[in-house]
Parts: sequence; C-alpha cells; structure tokens
Amino acid sequence: MDFSCISCISNYSFMIGIGVAVGERSILGIILAIIGLNAVMATGFIMKKRMREKGLI
Repeated sequence: MDFSCISCISNYSFMIGIGVAVGERSILGIILAIIGLNAVMATGFIMKKRMREKGLI
C-alpha cells in the first residue's frame, strides 16, 4: 500500500468519525475528527507539492 491509499482510507475514517460524533452529539468528537481530517489532507497536499517540485508528477 502506498501513502495515497492509506491517506484515502484515513480520510474516509475521519469523515465517518464526524458522522458518528454528530450522531452521539459529541462536540469534542466532532472537533477532533475535523482536526484529524485536516491534518491528513494537509499532509497529502504537502507531499504532492514536494513531488511536483522534484518532477515526479
């Protein structure tokens, strides 16, 4: 498994986590899931930028 596949799976997991937290009415859960989702997405964007700078994509 490469990083893009793991990133995609973790994005879906955080999105599901947001839904579960909303269902449970957990403000802390919603906030943590959103922070986690943003962290994974930011990591992907940073990695894509580095790959573009190296000419890999």
